[in-house]
Amino acid sequence: MPDSADCLAGRATPMPITNRHTVTGQPIAPPFPDHLQQAVFALGCFWGAERKFWQQPHIVSTAVGYSGGYTPNPTYEEVCTGLTGHTEVVSVIYNPSLTSYEELLQLFWESHNPTQGMQQGNDIGTQYRSAIYTTSQVQLDTALASKQHYQQRLTQSGINKAITTDIQPLGVFYYAEDYHQQYLAKNPQGYCGLGGLGVDFDK
Repeated sequence: MPDSADCLAGRATPMPITNRHTVTGQPIAPPFPDHLQQAVFALGCFWGAERKFWQQPHIVSTAVGYSGGYTPNPTYEEVCTGLTGHTEVVSVIYNPSLTSYEELLQLFWESHNPTQGMQQGNDIGTQYRSAIYTTSQVQLDTALASKQHYQQRLTQSGINKAITTDIQPLGVFYYAEDYHQQYLAKNPQGYCGLGGLGVDFDK
C-alpha cells in the first residue's frame, strides 16, 4: 500500500454519473429511502463483482467505485497506477427486511479468493485486494465474525491460507466512471475473472 504522502492529488469534483441502474432502473446515488441500507465490498475486478450482487433477489441497486485509499475522486487510470490506495468496490443498496447482511457476506466470501493479498486471480495490484467496508457497528461486528467463520471453513476444507480481507468502517465511496457502471449488463461478453475457492460458507 502506498503512503498517503505519495498518493495522487485527485480533485474536488465528483465523477459525473448517470443516476439510473441499467438493470433495476433504480437510482445508484443517494438519497435512498430510510428503510434501505448500504453494504460495500471489494472482491477483485468490480465488473463481475457488481453483477454478482445485482443478480441477487431483493437488491435495489448497485454501483461500482473506489474506496479504502487517499486520493479524492480518482479516475480509473489513477487507481490503476497503485498511487491512490483505493481498491475497486461495489456498493450494494438492499432492503434488510428482505435480504440480510449475512446473506450478502456469504455471497462475498464464496465468490472470490480472499487469501491472495493484492491480487485476485490474474489481476494483480492494490486495486484488486479483498475488503469489506462497513456502514455501522453492527455491520462491522458481523463482518469480523464472518471472516473468522470462513477462515475456519477454509481450514476444515484443507486450505491452509490466511484470509487477507481488509475489514474496516467505510470512509468515502467514490463513484467510478459511467462506462464502468453495470458494465457486464452493457457488455455481456466482457471480462470477468471472478472465481471462488469452492468452499461453502455454511456446511
